[in-house]
Amino acid sequence: MELELRHLRAFLVLCDEANYTRAAARLHTTQPSLTRTVQQAERILDCRLVERSARRFALTAEGEYLLAAATRIVADADAVTADLRLRAQVSVGFSWLLPDDWFTEVRTRFEARGGRVGIHRIDDPVAAVAAGRIDIALYRKEIRLPAVMSGRIIGTERRVAAVSTRSPLANAPALRWQDLAAHPLVVNTISGTTDETSWPAAESGREIVTCTNFDEWIELIAADRGIGAVPELARTRAPHPGVAYLDIPDAPPSTLRLAWRTRPAPGRSVRSFLDIAVSGQDASNS
Repeated sequence: MELELRHLRAFLVLCDEANYTRAAARLHTTQPSLTRTVQQAERILDCRLVERSARRFALTAEGEYLLAAATRIVADADAVTADLRLRAQVSVGFSWLLPDDWFTEVRTRFEARGGRVGIHRIDDPVAAVAAGRIDIALYRKEIRLPAVMSGRIIGTERRVAAVSTRSPLANAPALRWQDLAAHPLVVNTISGTTDETSWPAAESGREIVTCTNFDEWIELIAADRGIGAVPELARTRAPHPGVAYLDIPDAPPSTLRLAWRTRPAPGRSVRSFLDIAVSGQDASNS
């Protein structure tokens, strides 16, 4: 058996308290357990560390030597641990339109704890998490997650219609959600928020134009190949000279979600990020 940091930490607390009972309480253990730990260290090192015959707590010469060495070793180990935790980075992937206000708040709180956040624009962030390339996916499309992953809805976003500026709909007054049900629909099949099932009473035989990312989607809308719907922040974050964003009062909101791997279990930094992200949403709903 090799000497471990737990032996050194227990020994340092014992030396600091100079009393087994007080040291055990500080270590949240029992006095017999602490005694066994010190005796185990003595067997490993093949020397006495604590005087057995003295009326008060006293170290042997070897104990004094270990005290000085253990102080340096534990301090170095703690410094390395703290430094590496400061370098720890949680990688967050998103496909389009990162929700700035929410993300800025979560990132600020997380980095105040000493972590760092890496941001990655990826067409399919959920697949990237499943493959282990990133830690957390921020996504909007309701999908079935792989068995090794878990997800959580963290918010909703108001949805607006997107149409070509050449479409008659661009100047139509007082549109309702169902008014859009018969028009050709552009669907981002990988990360879009809207598809033909978004209308409870959709027209049969509706033309569906598919693509796999936001850039293709918005160009198809501009080319008047069909209509679409996206979160409202697209109006300011993704303006396009050929696209008009229209308010639809009864449009169903879209959901904002996080997904992460549960097998293997997430590390400390990922758990800390998720705790902040989820607790912030829980607070906003309370």
